[in-house]
Amino acid sequence: MAKIDVKLIQELRDRTGLGMMDCKKALVETDGNVEKAVEILRKKGAAVAAKRSGKETAQGIVYAYIHPGDQVGVLVELNTETDFVAQNDQVKQLARDLGMHIAAMKPLYLAPADVDQKFLEHEKEIIKAQLADSGKPEKIIDQILEGKLKKLYSDICLLNQTFVKNDQMTVEQVLQELMAKMGENIKINQFSRFEVGA
Repeated sequence: MAKIDVKLIQELRDRTGLGMMDCKKALVETDGNVEKAVEILRKKGAAVAAKRSGKETAQGIVYAYIHPGDQVGVLVELNTETDFVAQNDQVKQLARDLGMHIAAMKPLYLAPADVDQKFLEHEKEIIKAQLADSGKPEKIIDQILEGKLKKLYSDICLLNQTFVKNDQMTVEQVLQELMAKMGENIKINQFSRFEVGA
């Protein structure tokens, strides 16, 4: 087993917020490559999140974010398995960050499953009409449609949006990372965005 420098472990810990032992194991596995270790820990976080996702989230917090200038406000409900985790500073920080994100990015829905079907069908018709005269085969048109819908979801669905504080991750990935750190299910139950004059 390769000896891993404590400074490297601390650097990885600072970047991921995970425990020393998890960081050390990831660095040993990647022969001290911090970037690869971050990837391993992200995948581990997604696995933990998937495992915990069925757990009941009956506790939580409602966080109110008012954007500077008092023209935009957001309410976010985060649910957790325990009150202890709901009151954790990292969960409260995520709630605040989500409030800021929602104020800036104006998501319309939480997840693709929540998108209004009439709206979605209308968007599909527009995309199909744009592609109708392209002369491309049906299979290619279907792939383009799928890609454009994925892009639409990343624009209008909170979980699919690129996180404003880290453009390398989606909101869902940030949530999964926090679930891995906390060791329990955390979910965004709902949000509302208010804007003066809108």
